[in-house]
Amino acid sequence: MSDGALIVVALDPEPLALLEKRAEAERERDRAWLSAARARLDDLGLSRREKSEQLRLIRQQHAEARAAGELLGTRDLVVAQALREVLEARGLYRDWPEPPAGALNAPGRRLGTSPSRHGRRDGDGGFEARLPVKLDPALAATVRRAAYWKSAEAYEQLEAWERRWGEGPGAFLRRAERSGVPGPLALVAAAGRPVATAEAMEEREMLRARILTVGDLMRAAVDRAGAGWDRLPKDEAQEPPALF
Repeated sequence: MSDGALIVVALDPEPLALLEKRAEAERERDRAWLSAARARLDDLGLSRREKSEQLRLIRQQHAEARAAGELLGTRDLVVAQALREVLEARGLYRDWPEPPAGALNAPGRRLGTSPSRHGRRDGDGGFEARLPVKLDPALAATVRRAAYWKSAEAYEQLEAWERRWGEGPGAFLRRAERSGVPGPLALVAAAGRPVATAEAMEEREMLRARILTVGDLMRAAVDRAGAGWDRLPKDEAQEPPALF
């Protein structure tokens, strides 16, 4: 998948560690498949040309088994297979229309995707680990478009909410601090901004909960891939097909 699309996932160290264990188990199954296929050649008394042809067929069958999800010999393949399962389970694995131009490449964090969605405060720093994943371009496009269109309505409503109530005094003060505005001056400016009611704040949290990001889907895939890694069947997919 050298020409794949790279997605970098922010996540916690624990699910990443479980993913690494699953990936190593899958690499071992992948190696066992190849070893068994090649070992058969040694007992057949083939000529050099015949052996070369059989090795070519083994490589082809190996690539086909990976493409079919029967062998998952790399971490990227493990995540990709789990991502397809996550998308299918949520009814999102389908063709999506192209989002508006520039919608997927807008700079900064999208509205409604603050750390509070994951039980973190804005100053907590978010997720500690990073996971680069190279996906098939078609799968990467599907996950990006699914996240955009699934969130589009809630995102529009959040924009309307912010036009009505603003970003809130806390966010305003943090942004002022990053811009170098003195604290007393920022407090004076924040005091004149509208204050959202309790009902409005509840509405915002409900809208935020409806936002789906690429990171949400990728983290769900990592969780799915790592779950039960130690219960993988030892012999499944290790038996290579007949050589002739």
